[in-house]
Amino acid sequence: MTLRLPIDDAVPDLLAALKANGRAVLQAPPGAGKTTRVPLAMHEAGLCNGKIVMLEPRRLAARAAAERMAETLGQRVGETVGYRVRGEAKVSKATRIEVVTEGILTRMLQSDPDLPGVGAVIFDEFHERSLNADLGLALCLEVTGALRDDLILLAMSATLDAEPVGKLMGAPLVTSEGRSYPVETRWLDRPLGAQARRLDALVDLVVQAERETKGGMLVFLPGEGEIRRVEAALSGRLPGDCTVRPLFGAMPFAAQRAAIAPVKMGRKVVLATSIAETSLTIPDIQVVVDMGQARRARFDPGSGMSRLVTERVTRAEATQRAGRAGRVAEGVCYRLWSKGEDGALAAYPPAEIEAADLTGLALELALWGAEPDDLAFLTPPPEGTMAEARALLAMLGALDPKGRITDHGRALAALPLHPRLGHMLESAGSESATLAALMAERDPLKGAPADMLLRLEALRDPRAFQRNRVWQVNSGALERIKAETKRLKKPGGPTDLSPAAMAALAYPDRIGQRRKGDVPRYVLSGGKGVVLANDDTLAAAPYLVVTDTDGNPREARVRMAAQISEREIRDLFADQIDWVETCDWSKRERRVIARRQERFGAITLDDRIWKDAPDEAVARAMLDGVRDLGLRLNGAAARLAARVELVRAEGVDLPDFSIDALMDTLEDWLLPMLSGQRNADDWKKFDLLPALRARLDWTQTQEVDRRAPGSFETPLGRKVPIDYSGAVPEISVRLQELFGVTRHPIVGGEALKITLLSPAQRPIQITRDLPGFWAGSYEDVRKDMRAQYPKHPWPEDPTQADPTLRAKRRAR
Repeated sequence: MTLRLPIDDAVPDLLAALKANGRAVLQAPPGAGKTTRVPLAMHEAGLCNGKIVMLEPRRLAARAAAERMAETLGQRVGETVGYRVRGEAKVSKATRIEVVTEGILTRMLQSDPDLPGVGAVIFDEFHERSLNADLGLALCLEVTGALRDDLILLAMSATLDAEPVGKLMGAPLVTSEGRSYPVETRWLDRPLGAQARRLDALVDLVVQAERETKGGMLVFLPGEGEIRRVEAALSGRLPGDCTVRPLFGAMPFAAQRAAIAPVKMGRKVVLATSIAETSLTIPDIQVVVDMGQARRARFDPGSGMSRLVTERVTRAEATQRAGRAGRVAEGVCYRLWSKGEDGALAAYPPAEIEAADLTGLALELALWGAEPDDLAFLTPPPEGTMAEARALLAMLGALDPKGRITDHGRALAALPLHPRLGHMLESAGSESATLAALMAERDPLKGAPADMLLRLEALRDPRAFQRNRVWQVNSGALERIKAETKRLKKPGGPTDLSPAAMAALAYPDRIGQRRKGDVPRYVLSGGKGVVLANDDTLAAAPYLVVTDTDGNPREARVRMAAQISEREIRDLFADQIDWVETCDWSKRERRVIARRQERFGAITLDDRIWKDAPDEAVARAMLDGVRDLGLRLNGAAARLAARVELVRAEGVDLPDFSIDALMDTLEDWLLPMLSGQRNADDWKKFDLLPALRARLDWTQTQEVDRRAPGSFETPLGRKVPIDYSGAVPEISVRLQELFGVTRHPIVGGEALKITLLSPAQRPIQITRDLPGFWAGSYEDVRKDMRAQYPKHPWPEDPTQADPTLRAKRRAR
């Protein structure tokens, strides 16, 4: 008799919804049994004529789901139920339910958009929001609208906020309630604190859980490295009848099967990544220990591709993990965080499309012939990331100048590789397969210098390499690289390229040229900067191909690279190397530098003086120099600007002569005047007055002169500049030069502020009432000045005296 599962109660409503609408969203909590029960129920109900294709995010889950359904039918995999994953398929003409990994559906749709022979597509574990699942659903929705209105679509999830998906699909929501058995959650008393202690604390928690509970135990860790360390740390700390088994995606399938298989005696402890979080059923698990971390695909600017990064789990993921403990009996979930910390967790994991490298998605959309806006994405791809992805595809020759896919792009789309690596494999042939596998895998040498050739040497003969080197070799990574190499090997292609030249094909934007100086800093052809460790074996290389960095956005540190020659760069990218004439302001040298440079992207292969640079180009570069050096108004130029601003304040329509406005409009008024200016010294001597005057037409000049004259004419006919920089206009003039003036000068309706000077040009008195000065304090000034300057006239009545700048005549 088949064990009844919670999902069974929801199946009738689900089948009815699919019959009536052709679409549905099924929300069922962990352990409900949706993965293995729903496809069989759909098949038995005869909902569709074609086969049912179910997408799973992981290969192990796809295989396990197919095997479980085949076992339910009393058959072998490959009969009614089969599976297809990368590099392996078990299907036959009799197969009616086919479990596939997500990328395979994309290939099916791109090959035959109408999906011949397929009657239904199920997106299992859609809450994981993988890029391929989002793309697959968007493509299927378009297919149903244009080619196959009979195609049934079903999205299934344990933790997803299902309403947006239902709205996107135009589908009803069907919900299955309840787990098989309740699960008790146990938290830490207080936050753990230091990250370095997490693994030690987890080991202690596993030992504690083993003492307090019974049944199989499932321990969630972020990755293989943590699993291996915890496995070693548990040695000798658990009873002898405990069997510890690791479980992660990169393991051989046989080892994965062994990890989920029941043990004959004693107790099983499975150390797993999130591969065990969904879909996968591990018999007899009653205890979950959750470290609270997950690895997610994120765009890694260091490698230029998506990589896995470690982050805190979300509440939805924690719920999913806890549910693993309640499938066969009442369970317990131990969490390596406090109850208070739980409230700070994000509700759901982010969609991969929001943070991943979108180069593959951009290529698939180009192959489909659609823009992102043309398709129904639950989360639209970010515009900036898509633009970067398209730029890279154009550089690789996968897109033409109009953004359409090329024949080369079609070939790349057919490869199970990132387009970078696919381009290298297509261009360099079979010899580059090892390099493609190496760059797709995590670094197999821990603590080694950046030289990529060391990794290739380790791959050729790991034992000999380890005897002669002190660096730690990750044998598991080496084996995975070798296995991937065999899968990628294919005949054809040139065989005379060096590893560095091959890598350059994948990373044309990562060709690095060493900068001047003692520190090994490099500018990359894509414009970014990187740095090597000072003692790295590649530190003196003039050119590098950088295949991996630490991703620092300011100046990334190189983790893997290969030395490449200038000749190789020229041979590989001859059609992308151009002569460029540049005329720029150098902040460091404080002058205009005109060069003719042979460039590949942002790196310069040849550099010469541009002797006959046009005057306009020099002037424009000098304009940048002015922006760098700043605009300082002094003397006559400052006075003119002050006069214009004074008149503007009265409401007259005049150009803005404020410093900010002048800087903002340099190109309009200063550029035509900059002929012959090339450096900071030239600018220091430059007279700004003619350029400022040129901003005013004749009428404006006349209005400024009338309202705010530039000078005051003394009785001797001498013009004294008026300073308008203060609160009121002012002049400085010798006292004797104003003899005979009986009315105070007025400028723009204001009494002129006059600083009266001694014969030695020192201030004597400041006044805005000259007649009042003559009648009042002049007498005291006269007494003091006669003693100091006896040779100069100091008449008793200055209003009747003649103005003068001369001393008194000598008596004969």
